[in-house]
Amino acid sequence: MQHRPIRSIQDFLLSTYFADGLRITIGVLCPSLLLAQFGMLQYGMTLSLGALCISVVDSPGPIVHRRNAMLITTALIFIISIIVGLTNKSVLFTGTLLVVSSFIFSMFFLYGNRAAAVGTSVLLIMVLSIDDIRPWREVIFYALLILGGSIWYTLLSYFVYRLRPYRLVQQILSDSILEVSNFLRSKAKFYHEHTDYEKNYAELLQLQVHVHEKQEEVRDVLFKTREIVRESTPEGRFLLLVFVDMVDLFEQVMSTYYNYKQLHEQFDSAGILPKYEDVINKIALSLDEIAFALKSGGTPALSQSLIADVDKLKREITQMELNNEAKYNTLGLIALKNIEVNIENIVGRVKTINGYFNKNEKKNLKGRDIDVEKFVTRQNMDVKLLTDNLTFSSSTFRHSLRVAIVMLIGFVVAKSLDFAHSYWILLTILVISKPGFSLTKERNYQRLIGTIVGAFIGMGILYYVHDKHSLFAILLICMIGSYSFQRKNYVVSVLFMTPYILVLFDFLGMGSMAIAKERIYDTLIGSGIALMASYSLFPNWEHEKLKEAMIDIIKANRNYFKQVTLLYLQSPQNLTNYKVARKEVFVSTSNLASLFQRMFSEPKSKQLHMQELHQFTVLNHLLSSYIATLSLYKKEHDFDYLNFEELKPVSENTVYLLNEAADRINVHREEISNVPLIRRKQLGENHLGSDDLIVAEQFDLIQKVAYDIFKLAEKLKI
Repeated sequence: MQHRPIRSIQDFLLSTYFADGLRITIGVLCPSLLLAQFGMLQYGMTLSLGALCISVVDSPGPIVHRRNAMLITTALIFIISIIVGLTNKSVLFTGTLLVVSSFIFSMFFLYGNRAAAVGTSVLLIMVLSIDDIRPWREVIFYALLILGGSIWYTLLSYFVYRLRPYRLVQQILSDSILEVSNFLRSKAKFYHEHTDYEKNYAELLQLQVHVHEKQEEVRDVLFKTREIVRESTPEGRFLLLVFVDMVDLFEQVMSTYYNYKQLHEQFDSAGILPKYEDVINKIALSLDEIAFALKSGGTPALSQSLIADVDKLKREITQMELNNEAKYNTLGLIALKNIEVNIENIVGRVKTINGYFNKNEKKNLKGRDIDVEKFVTRQNMDVKLLTDNLTFSSSTFRHSLRVAIVMLIGFVVAKSLDFAHSYWILLTILVISKPGFSLTKERNYQRLIGTIVGAFIGMGILYYVHDKHSLFAILLICMIGSYSFQRKNYVVSVLFMTPYILVLFDFLGMGSMAIAKERIYDTLIGSGIALMASYSLFPNWEHEKLKEAMIDIIKANRNYFKQVTLLYLQSPQNLTNYKVARKEVFVSTSNLASLFQRMFSEPKSKQLHMQELHQFTVLNHLLSSYIATLSLYKKEHDFDYLNFEELKPVSENTVYLLNEAADRINVHREEISNVPLIRRKQLGENHLGSDDLIVAEQFDLIQKVAYDIFKLAEKLKI
C-alpha cells in the first residue's frame, strides 16, 4: 500500500484533468509568447484571451460535440466583442446589454452542461470587454484577434484529438474504474469490526453518485464516437468490452447487500469477516491496476495472493458448515456463502477484463451487439423547450432572472468603486452563480478560500522571487495547476489561479501588493452579492425536486424488476431492455442521492422530510441490490425455474405496490390502505430445489421491501 501516493500522482499525470490543463496552458500561452518575441505582447494577450474563452467549452465528450460547441462559441464571442466594444462608452446601454445577455445565456442551462459553458464563455468575453473603451477600428481589430485566438485553440484541440483519438476514452474509462474501486473499498468497511453503519452508508451513496457520473461520461464519449460504435478497430472493440464488463461488475458489487449488523453479531467471534474485508480490498487494488494500465498502456496482472485468499475463504466457510454443531445460524452461513460466491464471480470478471489486455487476444476480440441509441441521451436545441421554460415554475428561468439582476447589481457596484480591475466582481458573480442554492454556496466557499490563500501565496512569491526565469517557471506551474484542477477540485484550481494572475500582472509591469488586495476585495464583494441573491432572489430549493426524484427512482426500480422477471420467463432474453432499465436505476439513484446531499447545505428550514428521505433512499438502494442479486443468479446459474406460475402473484403484487407507492407520493391521500403481502405458502407448498428456493426467497425479499416503500410513501406528504 506504500506505493499508493506515488500511484495517485502517476494517475493524475496520466488523467484527462492533467491533459486538459496542458492543452489549455499551451493554447493560452503560445500566442502571447510568440508575439512577445516581436514586441507585440498586447496583441498576443488578446489572442490568448480568445483561446481562454474557447477552452471553457472544451470539456471531455464526443469530438463532434466539442468541435461544434467551439465553432458556435467562436462566432458568438466574435459578435459580442464587437457589440460591446462599439457600445461600452454608454454605461446605460452596457448595463442593459449585460442584463439581457446574462438572462439569455443563462437559459442555455436547459440544453445541458456544454451549452451552459457556451453561455458562460460569451458572458466571460463580455465582462472582460466592458471597461475596454477604444476607437471603432481598434474594436474591429480586437474582435478579429479574439476570433484568431478562438480558431487557434479549436484547431489545437482538434489536432490533439486526431493525434490520439482513443486517448480520451481510455482516460475517462480509467477514471470510472477507479470510482468502482473506491466503491468496493467502501463496501469492504462493512466487514470491519465496530464499523459506523450510518457513516459508511452515507459514503457509499455518495460514491455511487460518482460512479454513475463517470459511467455517464464514458457512455457519452464511447457511444457517440463513430469509430468506436462501428467497432472498426481492435482498440475500439477492446474499450467497448472493458466498459460493458465493468458495468456488469458494478452490478455484481451492488448486489452484495446484507444485514451487516446481524453478520457481525454472529461471526465476529469466528474472525472471518476481516478476511472478507481483506479480499474485497485486494479486488479494489486489482481494479486500480486495470485503471492504471488503461492510462499507461501497460498490462495488468491478477494478484496470485488474491486467488489464494479467495480459495482459503471458500475452505473456511466449508469448514464452518461442516463443524457447525448449531453454533452458527444457518441463514447467516448461507449469507456468508453467497457473499463468497459473489466475490468469486467478481474475481472471475476481473480476470476476464485482464485477459482483454493481452496483445494477441486484442486482435481477435469479438464485438458486442449493442443498441447504443438506447443508452445515450440526445439533447436537441429545441426552441419549444426554451419557450416552455419562460415561466416562474421553471428553476432555469428563475436562475437566469437571478443572474441578470445580480450581474446588474455587480455592474453598478463595480462602476461605483474606484478599482482598477472592478470587472473581477462580475467575474466572481459569473462563476459562483449556479442554479441551486447549495451549489452556489459550495462554489462561493471554494472561491473565497482559494482566492484568499492563493493571494497570500502570490504575494509571498512576488516578495521573495525576483528572477524573471524563476517567475516564468512559477507562472507555468500555476497555469497548468489552475487549468488541471478546474473540473477536479475548484479550491485547488483557484489556489493556483490567483498567484498565476498576480505573477502575470508582474510580468506586464503592473505587479504590486495592491493588486492582490484588490482581488481579495472584489472576490469578497462578488461572493457576498451572489450568495445573498441565491437566498433571497427566486431561490431554487432542493425539496422542490424531491417528489419528481422519488417517483423516478420507484419507477426505475419497478421497470428493472419487470425486466429481471422477464429473464426468468423469456427465452432468449432481451438483454438490451434489461440493461437500459438497469442504467435508469443507476441514474435515478444517483440523482436522489446527490439531491439528498445538497439538501444538507441548505438552511435548516428548507431541509424537509430528511429522516423519511434517508429511510426512503436506504429502502430503494436495498430494493435495487436485491433485484441485482436476482438478475445475477439467473445469468450466472442459467437454470429454469420449474414452476414460475406460483411466483407470479408475488411478482405482480411487487409491481402493484411500487405503482401505488409512486401514486401516493404524487398525490397524497389521508386514508390508509390495506394492501397485503402475498405469501407463497398460501399458494400451496411445492418441493423446491435449492436454486428454486433461493430465487423464491429473493422474490419474497423484494416484495417485502416494495411493501416497506409503499407504507413509507403513505405517510409522506410532499
